[in-house]
Amino acid sequence: MGKNKQHKGKNSKFWYFVLSHLALTVPRCILKIRYRHLEKIYRDTDKWPEIVERTGYYCRMTASAGGDTRSWGEMMNSIGSERIRSPKVYYLDSLKYGRCFSPRLLWHIAPGDVDYVPQVPSLCKSRPIGSDSPNATLMKLNHVRHFIFVNDSMEWKDKMDKVIFRGAIGQKCEGKLKENRFRFMQMYFGHDMVDAGEVSDGAPFAKPEWATGKLSIYDHLKYKFVMALEGNDVASNLKWVMSSNSIAVMPKPRFETWFMEGMLVPDYHYIQIADDFHDLEEKLNFYIQHPDLSMEIIRHAHEWVDKFRDRRKEDLISYLVLKKYLESVCLTVNENSA
Repeated sequence: MGKNKQHKGKNSKFWYFVLSHLALTVPRCILKIRYRHLEKIYRDTDKWPEIVERTGYYCRMTASAGGDTRSWGEMMNSIGSERIRSPKVYYLDSLKYGRCFSPRLLWHIAPGDVDYVPQVPSLCKSRPIGSDSPNATLMKLNHVRHFIFVNDSMEWKDKMDKVIFRGAIGQKCEGKLKENRFRFMQMYFGHDMVDAGEVSDGAPFAKPEWATGKLSIYDHLKYKFVMALEGNDVASNLKWVMSSNSIAVMPKPRFETWFMEGMLVPDYHYIQIADDFHDLEEKLNFYIQHPDLSMEIIRHAHEWVDKFRDRRKEDLISYLVLKKYLESVCLTVNENSA
């Protein structure tokens, strides 16, 4: 459990920025050789069907996607002129792969929490589940915050028979309420089977008695169950919960990221509860009384997480997704100015 403990279980942003900026110095020709080599290697393995399937899942565009390409161009930047601006992580994560392609090609990066369908074909960290629009292409953006996996040495049977929730109820700067989390706190704060607390200092809407200090990831893993409640888009803790020996508990997700939350199976990869949370206690008691089923969910969750642990495969899929996106958009600086 000691890995990354100096960061409370989280990834080091210092090393992320150091390595990301160093990556920008690698010549484009070397990057292209690397990804062509990776593609050749994986084509001869049993992982290739998964790579093809995931590439198509993340990027739903086709060469004949259609659309008003002139208006697209007006909103897009050329890869070569893309500027690293706040929030920097979205541009660093995009440019890591964008530099493999001609700097004249146009793209559009939609930074932040994308809970809508973009107007133009965009590279996004998240998107609504169930939308048929090809405009939201998922990339592994802001992965330093969202892609955290843990080494959990505590067995499920030795953990507390409770569910834990720590999260923000609202955003102080925007005065925005996260209604699902607010409703959860109203229903379950102080419940015998729920350890719930609001962690944002001076958050709007929250009741004073809800306020509590933040806990490390490893403190969360003392509990058999961890609430994974969506905030502005996805539940950012879902990935590390599913990599642990605790079980994620949540309503059916409404948004998805590179983790493909839209493909998760209820009561197979996580415990699904009603949108209004009314059956939480019933579900917790059921899985406490059926440890064999709980262990099956943990096993299936680990199998899902294992899809994302091969860094070379993840890099190759990112490259192929961006390649498909750029080939589908097929706009250059000259075409935009024509």
